[in-house]
Amino acid sequence: MLRDHTVPVTPFQQNCTLVWCDETMDGAVIDPGGELPRLRAEAQRLGIRLTQILLTHAHIDHAGGTGTLAREDGLPIVGPHPGDQFWIDGLDQQARMFGFAPAEPFPPTRWLDQGDTVQVGRCTLTVHHCPGHTPGHVIFHSADARRAWVGDVLFAGGIGRTDFPGGDFDTLIASITGRLWPLGDDTVFVPGHGPESSFGEERRHNPYLRGRG
Repeated sequence: MLRDHTVPVTPFQQNCTLVWCDETMDGAVIDPGGELPRLRAEAQRLGIRLTQILLTHAHIDHAGGTGTLAREDGLPIVGPHPGDQFWIDGLDQQARMFGFAPAEPFPPTRWLDQGDTVQVGRCTLTVHHCPGHTPGHVIFHSADARRAWVGDVLFAGGIGRTDFPGGDFDTLIASITGRLWPLGDDTVFVPGHGPESSFGEERRHNPYLRGRG
């Protein structure tokens, strides 16, 4: 069974999540934006053997610690979609702009696209390409656990910003209604910031999404 534990990191309180297979204790870290010693300590406390880094997108608060963690711990970087290459290229500029520590550049070990899968121990995550917040944004879904990690696509009561380069409101709405809603109203999601919610709750009550499918 897939388990997860969320650790808010960086001044932006980004929801970095440790996910792991409770049979093998192999795990992944989703969106290590920073505070790497804290993330390592949490993994050790939980008995998780980190085997990979998963990225939803390449904004600094989600990807700022990725290059350093990959180099120091020998971890492959999985994701995001190639549409976020320009955000990866600009990570150090993002760091200066938002007052983050310098970000180490990195090439993803594996790019992701719609319908790809990622193995975490004996558990399978399905990848859905959900552009709109960034062109290369992906989300990770566990059908067995009825959980999803959606980065900055969707929030409890809100949606991702679309005013950054490469963002587009209509594209984001299409990603949510076309890629997230079919995963089921009972699916609980961990957003990039703030509390968890369910797709059903947001489909019915999110003020940006009412009447949109």
